[in-house]
Amino acid sequence: MDAYTALDAVLDPELDEPITDLGFVKSLTVDGTRVTVHLRLPTSFCAPNFAYLMASDAKDVLTALPWTSEVVVELDDHHDSDLINRGLAADAGYRGTFGHEAEEDLEELRLTFRRKAHQAAMERALTVLLRADEDVDLHGVTLADLPDVPAAAALLRRREALGLPSDPSSPVLVDHDGTPFPREEIPLRLRFARSVRISIEGNSHFCRGLLRTRYPESTVEVSA
Repeated sequence: MDAYTALDAVLDPELDEPITDLGFVKSLTVDGTRVTVHLRLPTSFCAPNFAYLMASDAKDVLTALPWTSEVVVELDDHHDSDLINRGLAADAGYRGTFGHEAEEDLEELRLTFRRKAHQAAMERALTVLLRADEDVDLHGVTLADLPDVPAAAALLRRREALGLPSDPSSPVLVDHDGTPFPREEIPLRLRFARSVRISIEGNSHFCRGLLRTRYPESTVEVSA
């Protein structure tokens, strides 16, 4: 079903994984051109801004499908479910939903996590390269030098999300603005990127465990 497949594009901003893979989609129902989705999260106190971002993105990708005329996305079992669901139904936007509590612009929040995802993807791709050749000069590594593996493809997606060059001759080790790392800073920068990657992967594992504990018998309900 293309409606469910469309949700693959919606990522948890902190874990950098699709909500479909994480099990955050509780149900999806299609009735003609109307789509209704219910989302669930590992705990009732997951950060409201993360929850809103995922729910809002889910509504956006489904609304963009050429055949949908009405899309309803609701977040279940969260302490801010009522507030978030009202905001989504009214298309109030992030600030319109949370008012003075929306200290950070939603796009600023999204950008922060895109940058973290890029760091993690960069370190992951280079780790694959180093396993094949531990003596490689990382300062000169370009995208063309990366092996054809999922980690390299993921890095390209992260670069594109930040508007970074994706041509094969582009250096791999760059800041979020595309500035190449100085050679002398590479070890420190890679250690930091590794810590970001480990944090993301650890949080992902933790959240999956919490979700299984909270909804031990649940499966995704998809109906049309």
